[in-house]
Amino acid sequence: MTILSSLYNWEIWLQLGISAAIFLFFLAVRSAFTRYLFKYLLSLARRRNITFAANLMTVLEKPLRWLIVLIGFIIASRYFPFEVVSHEIRIRLFRSAFIILATWALLNISTILTLLFPQLNSKLDLGVDQIVIPFITKIINIIFIALGVSIVAEEWGFNVNGFVAGLGLGGLAFALAAKDTISNLFGGIVIITEKPFTIGDWIKTPSVEGTVEDITFRSTKVRTFAQALVTVPNATLSNEPIINWSKMGKRQIAFHLRVSYQTSRTKLEVLTKQLEQMLQNHEGVHKDTIMVRFDQFSSASLDIYLYFFTTVTDYAGYLETKENINFKIMDILEQYDVEMAIPAQNLIFKNESALHEMTDFNT
Repeated sequence: MTILSSLYNWEIWLQLGISAAIFLFFLAVRSAFTRYLFKYLLSLARRRNITFAANLMTVLEKPLRWLIVLIGFIIASRYFPFEVVSHEIRIRLFRSAFIILATWALLNISTILTLLFPQLNSKLDLGVDQIVIPFITKIINIIFIALGVSIVAEEWGFNVNGFVAGLGLGGLAFALAAKDTISNLFGGIVIITEKPFTIGDWIKTPSVEGTVEDITFRSTKVRTFAQALVTVPNATLSNEPIINWSKMGKRQIAFHLRVSYQTSRTKLEVLTKQLEQMLQNHEGVHKDTIMVRFDQFSSASLDIYLYFFTTVTDYAGYLETKENINFKIMDILEQYDVEMAIPAQNLIFKNESALHEMTDFNT
């Protein structure tokens, strides 16, 4: 019986109606699940501060919605009067769809590890660097995807073992082609294990300077101070000297304070002592290393050398502390009536004719 001739059979129309009604019913169930049941359970978990349950429901919402549609489609297909594909192919399609949804759900669940790790790390004091979790999450996602693809391939009769064995035959060519990728992968592993920096650190290398935003299998992303995002291959980064400014326990300030030659020795001695005392009493200065000494006679000034460290290491706090100290230095100079040295140049004319030539030129 053809499809055209079967349209005049009322039993066919009845089966079509039942099939459509079942599918529409499950669409309504999906809509009710999203609007009412899911929102109620999610709000209940949030009110009781069950963070894990709330995050789990959030990441599983879309896979569950499509699962309801798939179940409705499977049940509705049993009453569908026409055989569009064979029963065996239909079973394979349904199984493949279930595997895809399960893989999707597992990929979403793996993201919860990244979301909850900072809280677990602080509560349990695990001492695990936060840069490790995104890296591990990516590895887990690749494993889930590989398992999902292999199961679907076996469902459709492909020999996955034979494919893997075939890779072994072309292993040399594959290794040569993927040499850079493998180098970057091992470079990422070196960065993860040695931990020269973590996400959020301010680093400087011959290639880039900025704040670390992310690390992947291939590269590390660094946000520069000009707000440009620079992607550096891990193989390059792992072979370069890395300065991690965020790991500084204190930050250096060193400069010469140049005062006028009109400053007497007595004032100079008092000035150095007052400057050192000011630094000792300053809350933003590290007390271990403070040096204030009359250092040298320059061509136009008497140079006092100041060498100390700030307790804050972030750039904004460092500049604020440095500015405050500079103002206090100005107050001390004003208090003891000590003038800063101003560089000057003296022009000496050996004869009056040169002076007259200069005067005529200026006129």
